[in-house]
Amino acid sequence: MMNKFLIILVINLGMVATVLAGEISGELKCRGVRDCSDVVVYIDKINEDVEVPKEHVVMNQKNLKFIPHVLPIVVGTTVDYLNSDDVLHNVFSPDKCAEKFNLGTWSKGETRSYTYNDIDCGAVMLCNVHPEMEAWILVLQNKYFYKTDRDGKYVIKDVPQGKYELKVWHEKIKGKSQEVEITSDETVIVNFKLKR
Repeated sequence: MMNKFLIILVINLGMVATVLAGEISGELKCRGVRDCSDVVVYIDKINEDVEVPKEHVVMNQKNLKFIPHVLPIVVGTTVDYLNSDDVLHNVFSPDKCAEKFNLGTWSKGETRSYTYNDIDCGAVMLCNVHPEMEAWILVLQNKYFYKTDRDGKYVIKDVPQGKYELKVWHEKIKGKSQEVEITSDETVIVNFKLKR
């Protein structure tokens, strides 16, 4: 009877351990740029199955800009490039991790798609019709990331227990990665300083 009780207790404790999750939050200080917009804070690697979104995400081309300017995604995600302008647009990337793709040129209301399959890819998006247009796709291993607004504050929720490497990415400034450990349903504060 005692053995059955211990087995049930161990099973229940194991279930609790997998349910407990914490969060990581903090603030960035950014030097050398106007503000802390478009910094991606992310857990580098995590030991769990990657859930690829079934729905595509959209990067719009509107008012001769890519919107959003920075788009973090999970590996395997398909991005739809929508032209919302009255002029022709193109999308291409010279980066090897994005297979140096060129989706051609298309008119208003049309969409072209590309699926990103290389982890740790920071690929620039360009338009050969409008050379001033530029955006970035950041391909990550997992869903535990956050893209900052101007204030530089971030929060990554529902992080499973464990030790992780927390990284930051920005197109112009850099910051050092930091180790973080989640031991319970707590909030761990991690701040970053980024500069050129």
